[in-house]
Amino acid sequence: MKKNAVRFVCSSCGHAEAKWLGRCPSCGQWNTLTEESVSPREGKKPPSRRTAHQAETLSRIPEDAVKRLDTGIPELNQVLGGGMVPGSSVLIGGQPGIGKSTLLLQVSRSVRCSGTVLYISGEESPRQIAMRARRIGAASDTIKVLCETDVTSLLRHMEAIQPALVVVDSIQTLICEELGPVPGTVNQIKYGSHEVSDWCREHQVPLFLVAHVTKEGSIAGPKVVEHMVDAVLYFEEAEGGIRLLRAMKNRFGPVNELGIFSMEERGLIGVDNPSSLFLQNREGGLPPGAAIAPVYEGSRVLLVEIQALTVPAKSGISRTFADRIDSRRVSRIAAVLEKHVGLRFSDQDLYVNVAGGIRLDEVGIDLPLAVALYSARTGLAAPEGTVFAGEVSLAGEVRPVPQAEMRSRAAEKLGFSARIGPGRDGGDEKGKNLRGLKDTLAELFSAKQN
Repeated sequence: MKKNAVRFVCSSCGHAEAKWLGRCPSCGQWNTLTEESVSPREGKKPPSRRTAHQAETLSRIPEDAVKRLDTGIPELNQVLGGGMVPGSSVLIGGQPGIGKSTLLLQVSRSVRCSGTVLYISGEESPRQIAMRARRIGAASDTIKVLCETDVTSLLRHMEAIQPALVVVDSIQTLICEELGPVPGTVNQIKYGSHEVSDWCREHQVPLFLVAHVTKEGSIAGPKVVEHMVDAVLYFEEAEGGIRLLRAMKNRFGPVNELGIFSMEERGLIGVDNPSSLFLQNREGGLPPGAAIAPVYEGSRVLLVEIQALTVPAKSGISRTFADRIDSRRVSRIAAVLEKHVGLRFSDQDLYVNVAGGIRLDEVGIDLPLAVALYSARTGLAAPEGTVFAGEVSLAGEVRPVPQAEMRSRAAEKLGFSARIGPGRDGGDEKGKNLRGLKDTLAELFSAKQN
């Protein structure tokens, strides 16, 4: 192989080409091929430590009860579906400084395991890790810190220590010399993640992997890394030092489960009662353009405030600005209001926000979003003490949403006495049949219009 040879590798699937292409021929993604230098020794095949396995009859494989390992952090246990499963691998991604390393240090200190926790760091020195651990009260004799990036050396240390829990911070620092001298490439990430997770799976040891994220918010590296692991968790940042941990994939539990933490001096602290965390405290009633929605996230209900603002479009071109709600959903609800309610939005700029910074993506926010847009356009405030939940169809119908009873109970606990939205039988709590979005809004705002 020539010196200083280069190739172009797809950052999405890992496919390699000798020349640059605008579209990856393997996965079909555009502008994902990036240039990489190829070392002369990269053509060598990395040593394999895998042992031969025999095929087994599926019906004869014994069924073992899965005994989960308590992480010592209730919010994390909930996101994982009750705790860590022995031999499972969990990938955690998030923006720099959001708290990934802090959370895993707290897990290393609080986990209920009968053995040593091996904390592998390729980005910080042992003294830096010790300083953070003492600050958050996570320093412990049961934690061993190893600052190493070579995969072969890591596996030797893991064989010698035989840890009960392994943390790798981060997978972008793992390197195998046979694959080249540069860490963070697609092949380096794939090989390092596979070897470490395979060792942990064979020895029934839980594994946490920390991953960097791209500017778009997705985990850096090929998607195949997310397919290798058993669970993928994403850290998001909300307002007021709130951190949201969301499960995007989980082979041993529910997906879209949400953990809520508060970043404090002593580390990440789980929020005990998050139902009213995202509600605005104000004197008087709601202003025009605001609506309260009971949002079902995982196994809990959160009450959030959806805010909308409409202003005349500049240069006659209508635009939609929405950070925490998909702008396509906002445009769709505005189109339904214009078609079936007769309220014009095509000449308006639409601004939509969610108080508290939480991202919403469920069908139950259609009705509160419609109420907020209607309120903002007409200048009429929604009734005080009312929450909204319902799916809005393109035909202008309001349809029921899952977990309607749980949403109602959560709203009642916080002092909301009414809920506008269909139940399983197509009616609201008072037994009135909802005939459509137009009739619902007319009934809701009739007193204020008079």
